[in-house]
Amino acid sequence: MPSHIKNELASLDLGRQIRNLRNQRDLTLKDLSKLTGLSKPNLSQIENNLVTPPIATLINIATALGVPIGSFFQRSSQETNVVVVRKEDRYGIAKGPHISHIGYQYEPLAYPKVDKSMEPFIVHMEKREAKEIVYNNHRGEEFLIVLEGTLEFRYGDTVFTLMEGDSLYFDSSIPHGYRGLTGTVKTLVVIYKPA
Repeated sequence: MPSHIKNELASLDLGRQIRNLRNQRDLTLKDLSKLTGLSKPNLSQIENNLVTPPIATLINIATALGVPIGSFFQRSSQETNVVVVRKEDRYGIAKGPHISHIGYQYEPLAYPKVDKSMEPFIVHMEKREAKEIVYNNHRGEEFLIVLEGTLEFRYGDTVFTLMEGDSLYFDSSIPHGYRGLTGTVKTLVVIYKPA
């Protein structure tokens, strides 16, 4: 990973942000565990920046803490109707040996915008075995389009194979997960979470 991306990820300090929000709300790890369905040890690892949570986990944590998921990615907020994020200003999250279990890296595309209903990401998924798929579910809807490679998408008990240019739109409250079938797969994912 390039050093500027490592520095950007470190500057986000997701764990500290989550701990601060939890403490501001007078919640214990046990309280947050009950609200999110995540184990106390997992939350502790996240708060200590030992693991980087998948997107759906961040959504669950953000919902439990009453903040938009985008608040975790803001270096500085822009209270405008439009934001531009240049390619060279994007940064990747969830890339490294201590978080390889996730199987993907995601780049938030609209992180400076506050109070948004959609969260667009570029997601780079690794080739993985079916048993390694991490399933998520959260309130809202998602749209996904495959930009490069071939992707296997699992939605409940249904399996879809998507190729470059294919897209899908789905209710994200149903457990879902995906994996790359051909090397690294690049997708655009837009998550809509109603207020």
